[in-house]
Amino acid sequence: MKVLVTGANGFVGSALVEHLRAQGHYVVAATRGQTKNSVAVGVLTSATDWTLALRGCDAVVHTAARVHQMKEQAADADALYRETNVEATLNLARQAVVAGVRRFVFLSSIKAMGEAGRFSEATPCRPEDAYGRSKREAEQALQTLAAETGLEVVILRLPLIYGAGVKGNFRSLMGIVNKGLPLPLGAVRNVRSLLYLGNLVDLVALCLAQPAAAGRVWLPSDGADVSTTQLIRAIAKAMGRNVSLFPVPPSLMLLAAGFIGKRPAAARLFGDLSVDSSTPPVRAALRDWREHRKS
Repeated sequence: MKVLVTGANGFVGSALVEHLRAQGHYVVAATRGQTKNSVAVGVLTSATDWTLALRGCDAVVHTAARVHQMKEQAADADALYRETNVEATLNLARQAVVAGVRRFVFLSSIKAMGEAGRFSEATPCRPEDAYGRSKREAEQALQTLAAETGLEVVILRLPLIYGAGVKGNFRSLMGIVNKGLPLPLGAVRNVRSLLYLGNLVDLVALCLAQPAAAGRVWLPSDGADVSTTQLIRAIAKAMGRNVSLFPVPPSLMLLAAGFIGKRPAAARLFGDLSVDSSTPPVRAALRDWREHRKS
């Protein structure tokens, strides 16, 4: 299969390119600037020309995006996210249809459904910030295009991804653990879903080949949710560091965070954000996934 991977030099994209090539696929790696083994497409906009990158491709995996910013300050944040995550995505998908691409795998986010809670396929989508709204709008635009053209769209709403080279909040948490300072996080009993990078790229590869994946929205995870306390202990163990956690009620920490303007960040740290992969279609897909990995 010839596959176009966007954002090919990113955290997920680079791992995906390596994985697909190891499986024998011909991969067109699309990046903003020119690199040794990539096709330069420039900044993602509603006018980006994908003609060269799409030539002869059977499928597209769209990982490139304007990523979530914890401290987004732009007054026109919605417009900025919409241009990259909605309009540029739809532009790529339309050109993919013209080029004869059969399948389009879109890496969305659980934030398309909301910021906190326990989510399943049946949960209504109520995104709360500009990033989440843009991801949900992109999903809807792709689904409309699929209905009009027959493009096989697969949507993966991703929780927090971790693995070698991880950045963002997970990287920051690793830095805090590495300092070895006592942390008041010994009493956090929330529930968080995570997805290992290796599992994600394996799942994407399966979505490219599995006929039953077409037209579906998936909520993948590792299947073993953890609390923030458990996550910190696991990170410390993996890094070979000792960590001292003392119990402070999360309600008190949320109150204190509110006084210093950090309540949204604290709410993410202490709140639930889990996905339910136990519905029958997901169970069937995960069973196929496990059998695929054994073979």
